[in-house]
This record gives sequence, C-alpha cells and structure tokens, in this order.
Amino acid sequence: MFKYLSAIFLVLALIAPSGAPSGVFAQEGAPLSIVEVDLWPEFDQPSMLVIYHITLASQVSLPFQVEMRIPAEAGAPHAVAVKQPGGGLISIPYQQQAEQGWIRVTFQATAPEIQLEYYDPSLRKNGSQRTYQYVWPGDYAVSSLGIEVQRPKDATDMQIKPGMVSAHQGNDGLMYYSMNVGSLEKGQVFDISIEYQKDTDALSASDMPVEPSAPLEGSFPGEAGISNFLPVLLGILGFALIVGGAFWYWRSGLRKEAPQQDTRRRHKPPALAVESSADDQVYCHQCGKRALPGDQFCRACGSQLRTN
Repeated sequence: MFKYLSAIFLVLALIAPSGAPSGVFAQEGAPLSIVEVDLWPEFDQPSMLVIYHITLASQVSLPFQVEMRIPAEAGAPHAVAVKQPGGGLISIPYQQQAEQGWIRVTFQATAPEIQLEYYDPSLRKNGSQRTYQYVWPGDYAVSSLGIEVQRPKDATDMQIKPGMVSAHQGNDGLMYYSMNVGSLEKGQVFDISIEYQKDTDALSASDMPVEPSAPLEGSFPGEAGISNFLPVLLGILGFALIVGGAFWYWRSGLRKEAPQQDTRRRHKPPALAVESSADDQVYCHQCGKRALPGDQFCRACGSQLRTN
C-alpha cells in the first residue's frame, strides 16, 4: 500500500509543473514587482523627462544589483536613488557602460524601492508638431508595468498609441494620461508613441514652484550651499575667540608679575670737600712730607706723626 501511495505522489509532482501556465511561474520569478514610468515632455527642459519608480519583488535579497538600459542619447542618468523607510530618497553610486544604442546603468539597490531619472533629447519638433517614442527594453520580467504621460503646458490634441488611457487632472493643474500595460516577461519589448501640438516653447515648470515629489537625502554633486557650513564656521570663529582671549589674559598676567626696572639715572653723591686751614696742616718731622687730616703715620716714610 505504501508503494502505491508513493508512486501516486511522484506522478502528481511530475504532472503539476508541466500543467501550470508558464506565465504564472514567469511572474513569480519576476525580480521587479511594480514599474511605474512617468513621461514628462518639455517639463523643465526642452526634452523628455523619464522617471522610473521601481519596486523589487519580495523574494529579492538585498542588496540587489540592478542593470537598466537607457537610450544612448540621454548620455547619463539624471538621478539614481533608493527610498528610505521614512519616505525620503537618498542618491546611490552607479556605473555606466555604453552599448549599441544604449547605456547600461548598473547599481546596488539597498532598499526595495528605486527611482531612476534621465532626460531623453529624442523628443522631435517639427513646427508645432511634437513626437516621441518610448521603449521599455525588457531587461527584467515585470509583474506590473504602468505608464503615465504628463500633457505639457499649452499642448493640445495629445495622442498616445497603442493602448487605452485614462485622463485625470493633477494638483499642479496639468492633465495626466495613465496606461496599465500589465505583466511582461524578460526580453519582452514594449513601446508607445506620443504626439501632440504645441505652438510655444514654454516649459511646464515655468509657472509652478519646483518641488521634489519626496525629500532627497544625501547630495548630488554641487548641491551643498553655504548654509550647510554656517554652523561649522561659527564654531571655528567661537573657538578662535576663546583661544585668543586666553592668550591675552596670560600675557597681561606676565606683564604684571615682571619687576619694573628703575630707569631713573642714579648719581653718586659728591665727595665732601675737606676744608682745612694752614694752622691745621701737619708735616712729618722726619721727611717733611705733608700729611692728610686724620693720618697718624707718614704716608712717605712711615714715621709716627707728631700732632702737638
């Protein structure tokens, strides 16, 4: 009986994978769960701003190396960032390598939500006619791909092909056209064409305050301003004042303790003049040498003087 049950379970295990739809397993193995593509023509530059909002699948282990291709005409990404738990974006390093018609951007995703931006100059202008073609290159399998197109300022008669789109007005006053593409397998290319009329070269961001969709933490090259260094400069200035004050106090104390030298010129007292009269003069009776007042012996011969 045990042998029969083992054989039945083995047969069921072999049949189940072959009978399941291939799309289910491809979708379960998709490393990218959700990809939302924002296409903003003539927003703050006379080109197409492409913004990828990517969410990695739950089974992906972090950090995860991502390799995305962008058109060669873009030159380089405008930003590569990951979303932090608090909702802010922080920029991360990346490498780029030129391929035929593409630039491969490689980076390590340290969080499941990624944002990649680039400007595509292939937005064509012919008088008032504008045309653009977006291509999803199929680098990864995607469980859900969505595309949203922003209608530029002063634009009319916007057409997006192929697919059904839904329109809604954003908080910025501009119209947006959304398209749900669905799941795509790895290597499956998807593209749409955008056409509209526009008689002016005015940019959509010219009449609105430019604010990021989420606060960007970290820094891109050249982002830091003088305000970032103001606390450091004030701290250095305060420390210099403290050191200078201590040195001045120490020097002033040394000047007080040092003995003051008397610079007044000292004069020797004048020798007292001895006044003597002729009657007080004494001479040696032996050699006749005159003695000085107070002498008891002759300075010449040494004889004892006679004072009387």
